[in-house]
Amino acid sequence: MSMLGELTYFLGLQISQQDNRIFTYQTKYIKEILKKNPDGRLQSNPYPHDNRLQVKLKDVYQRLYRSIIGSLLYVIASRPNVMQAVGKVARFQAAPKECHIISIKIILRFLRGTSEYGLWYPKRNDLIIQAYTGVDWAGSVDDRKNTSGETFYLGGCLVSWLGKNKSLISLSIA
Repeated sequence: MSMLGELTYFLGLQISQQDNRIFTYQTKYIKEILKKNPDGRLQSNPYPHDNRLQVKLKDVYQRLYRSIIGSLLYVIASRPNVMQAVGKVARFQAAPKECHIISIKIILRFLRGTSEYGLWYPKRNDLIIQAYTGVDWAGSVDDRKNTSGETFYLGGCLVSWLGKNKSLISLSIA
């Protein structure tokens, strides 16, 4: 390996370094995904209106579905705001249905309108750790299981995030 200067692009991840901040984003990678899946419309959020995905509908072509899911899973490296939506549709890779393709199109429309977004890491001296968590109650239509999410910040900058479908069914989230 050789040092070719300041890092600006690595494996689809663009990096902008300045004196007081580092900004990571994937505008170029997202635009490549959108070229393969053209749809001119924009979406204000990455979730379908009813936010319910079911397994009891018509099957769709698995290879295309898995290809798009793989690309979207890489996008969440710099876009935690789509992690939950991508995670939900990724659960159905074994047997995707029409509603899952519709949900993927909604995520792609959202990315089309927000392709310039990324993660911002300003230079700071305070290293305060903050954690936030949330859970939905019986959010899955098919098995009534909960989905939880956590975000972790160091000095006000997002450093880790997690979304998980719980293995148990609870009667309350209190």
